[in-house]
Order: sequence, then C-alpha cells, then structure tokens
Amino acid sequence: MWIAAMWGAISGSAVLLGAIAAIAFPIKKRVIGFIMSFGTGVLIGAATYELLGESVRSGGLLPTGSGFLVGAIMFTLLDFFISRKGGHQRKRSAGQNDASKSSSGLAIFIGTVMDAIPESIMIGASLIENNNVSWLLVIAIFISNIPEGLSSTSGMLKSNMSKQKIMILWLSVLFISTLSAWGGYFFLENASEEVMAIIASFAAGGIITMVGSTMMPEAFEEGGSIVGLVAAIGLLVSLILTTI
Repeated sequence: MWIAAMWGAISGSAVLLGAIAAIAFPIKKRVIGFIMSFGTGVLIGAATYELLGESVRSGGLLPTGSGFLVGAIMFTLLDFFISRKGGHQRKRSAGQNDASKSSSGLAIFIGTVMDAIPESIMIGASLIENNNVSWLLVIAIFISNIPEGLSSTSGMLKSNMSKQKIMILWLSVLFISTLSAWGGYFFLENASEEVMAIIASFAAGGIITMVGSTMMPEAFEEGGSIVGLVAAIGLLVSLILTTI
C-alpha cells in the first residue's frame, strides 16, 4: 500500500513542480496552453482506455455507465459551487482582484483537491489486480497537473498572494494526493469487480467533465486554435502507452 502512496505522491508532485516553475521563471501563457492541451489529450485517453474500457470488461456496461454519469454530474455540481466562490480560477493565469483574493484562494484549493482525489484513488486501485501501477494513468495525471500548477500559481502571484501561502496550498494538495492513492489501495483491496467498475467510471466521469469545463477552455484561451492538434497528439500518445 505504501507503493500506492508513492505513486500518488509522484503524480501529485507535478502540481508542486509547476508552481515552483511559475515562481522561478516567467513562462509564456502560450506555452502553458500547449502543455495543458497535451495533458488534456493524454488524460482523455487514460480515462477512456484505462478506466472506462477496463470497467466495461470487468464490471459490465450498466455499472460503468451509472458510475460515469454520477461522476460527471457530481463534478458539475461541485464545480458550479466552487466557481461561484472563485474556484473557476484554479486553472487560470489571469489573476484575481484583491477583494476576492481570499475567498478565491480557498476555492482554488477546494477545486484542485476535487480534481486530485478521484485521480489519485484510481492510481492506488490500479495496483490491486496485478501489483503494477497504471503507467498511463500516472503519466496522464502528472502531465495534466503541471499546467495546473503553472497557471494557477501565475494567477495567484498576480493577485499578490504570498509565495509561502501558495507553496503551503500545493504541498497540501500533494499530501492529499498521496493519502488518496493509499486509500484507493487500502479500502478497495477486497472490492468486487462491479464496485471497482463503478468507482473507476465515477473517476472517469469526473475527469472527462473537468477536462471539458476547465482544461480545454483555458488551453484554447492561452494557446489558440492549434491546441486542438496538440490535444490530438496527446491522445495518440496515450494510445501508444496502452500498447507498451
């Protein structure tokens, strides 16, 4: 189970690395957009091939479809709530004004955790069957987390949030990602195939909804129309990784 925690920490550390890069180096918005769109493609592939495909094979279409819809609806409702509090800025580099800085900073944290928990749970759960982590899932989450750390940190810096508070926020996300991956292995070790299918498809529903509502709009805004091609390349990479 500690191996699961390690892989959760590795995938979650990408947010922290992105934040450090944003603090240390001035990174162009267009570059962030390209990284985010590539991560989007890889993440869509991971959700489709690794989570949904395996869920249908092991648990059947009904549990998979049910879990997927519930995950998508749940993420949408939570995203709507935190967006009203400023959480829509969690993947934005534009910054917020001082009046909303405090509330939006908390909402950014909640929104990022909301993204990280189901992803990390499935990393831990992927170790149960074959004692081998899902490389595609880890790589996809790692790549998608880098621009999240970059973009969100750039926005918070422009809002005059202190570097210390920003680092505490991302270190907390890293800890939660680690704990979620550990929990995914520990609590799901004896789960039935149907339960695993529901949980995996639930995570996939949340991931796909998050990609469509937050990542791709931001990628297009910062990278332009070419991000569609970059996302397609990311999806192709995820397909290649499934064959390795």
